[in-house]
Amino acid sequence: MFIDYHTHHERCGHAVGRLEEYIERGIAIGLDQLGLSDHMPLLHVDPATYLPEMAMAMDELPRYVEEALHLKEKYKGQIDIRVGLEGDYIEGYEQQIERIIKAYPWDYVIGSVHFLGTWDVSDFRQLAQWDNRDVNVVYRQYYDAVQKAAKSGLYDFLGHIDMIKRFGYKPAEDMLALERETLGIIKDNNMAIEVNASGLRHQVNSMYPSRDLLEYACQIGIPVTMGSDAHAPERLAENLEVAQKCLKEIGFTELATFCSRSRILLPF
Repeated sequence: MFIDYHTHHERCGHAVGRLEEYIERGIAIGLDQLGLSDHMPLLHVDPATYLPEMAMAMDELPRYVEEALHLKEKYKGQIDIRVGLEGDYIEGYEQQIERIIKAYPWDYVIGSVHFLGTWDVSDFRQLAQWDNRDVNVVYRQYYDAVQKAAKSGLYDFLGHIDMIKRFGYKPAEDMLALERETLGIIKDNNMAIEVNASGLRHQVNSMYPSRDLLEYACQIGIPVTMGSDAHAPERLAENLEVAQKCLKEIGFTELATFCSRSRILLPF
């Protein structure tokens, strides 16, 4: 199986390329399944006054779904398209998130934590937010949000679960116990996680999650899927061969795929 379940396109504002360009690229490189998974519109901050180019506008969401479903049918037989959404977990906004999820026929929804309050910890433009903060506290807040996302019942798998490490801020405290506790909660809530290869091109130069966390996930039986988190068609499936090799070395024998919100494990 050669799959990529995490991609973004021009509607989100900080990616480039049309959906069809991603599909054509996926066919060219031999993907078996391509997941379209653009960012859910912002709910807890005002897009008009917040930083620009963070996510698609709310009125673009139905257009995104309509186009994705059309392309899924158009390219049937050439590539298996799965229509998804990366839905930020925002504590206190669970009902609004649920309404968006229930309004459309998704194949899957990724639960990702980008925001701690109004701070997007994945945004390089907001690095000053780290100033005068206790890195240990930030890490604990982040994993608390990941745990709540796992418990929410809103998502099919969790994305880049240790993305808080992206910019190289390291806690003085050992977070292994907290990270394993988080994986235990993911397991208890029958969730899958993704291996997100984008960290290999980020400052941290490490996949999300790290190999030691993947080893523990394998040990306790958490299913995994794969995504490049591509923000341009030419980055589709980038470094996924590295991710797949790592998964095989660890002992994973199946990848989680999704159709109509149902998880299907396939050998790879």
